[in-house]
Amino acid sequence: MAPRWKGKGAETKALADPISEIVSQLQSSLIQSNSQGLLSGTSVLLKADTAQTDLLNRACFGRAKVTSAENEQWFQLSMEEAFYLYRSLMCIKIADHNDCEQNINELWKYMMSKRENFPVLYKAYSHLRSKNWVVRSGSQYGVDFVAYRHHPALVHSEYAVLVLSSARNGTSNGRLRVWSDFQCILRLCGSVAKTLLVLNIIEDNSCAASPSCLESYGVEERTITRWSPEQCREGVAEKNSDLRRSAFKPTAPAAKAVVDQFLIVRH
Repeated sequence: MAPRWKGKGAETKALADPISEIVSQLQSSLIQSNSQGLLSGTSVLLKADTAQTDLLNRACFGRAKVTSAENEQWFQLSMEEAFYLYRSLMCIKIADHNDCEQNINELWKYMMSKRENFPVLYKAYSHLRSKNWVVRSGSQYGVDFVAYRHHPALVHSEYAVLVLSSARNGTSNGRLRVWSDFQCILRLCGSVAKTLLVLNIIEDNSCAASPSCLESYGVEERTITRWSPEQCREGVAEKNSDLRRSAFKPTAPAAKAVVDQFLIVRH
């Protein structure tokens, strides 16, 4: 599916101001100011000056919180966003409610206590961010994340991202294991013009007690789309409109056979 830019000139603006450059500027600014976030439930609060506010908005990290101060702004970061700035970009510090700076193992333990599947979600988030995708929550679409080619003000999100996990010993987390799961998520993605991107995080058998486990995790990418008969016309199907319409329905035997093979692999 091609990018759906928002209005004339949006693509030109995006090409002139790449996300990678914005993130690099943000990284430098946060390092220079010795920025520190504060743990707050399942999020991290980060204070930003005027320039950093602009960079955080352009890079799509966090959401601005309304404050009365004129020259400073607070941003609410998700745990994945905060840990990415802390671990991958190494541009912020994070403290607890007592203003005690946390080391990486303490942060990991805290975030694991708030969300059991944090390791696989963070691995998926960092995987996409490292490829310069803008990653936002996908809860409104029933998925884990949505991925944008650039800022949401310039382009619609292209991918609805579902994060699966499976251990190297063959066990999995149980999502997308039956045909009806595929039907539901593909219909939803089709209705909002997004491609379903499944990220399968292959976990090592070792314990996820420390962030070092992330180094042994693998990521498999799969895009799943409905096959349009308009893009595959030949032979009998070209001459028979009824056959052409029915051959590639999600409920058709051929379509089910493809997904059954996918489910066998997942098992």
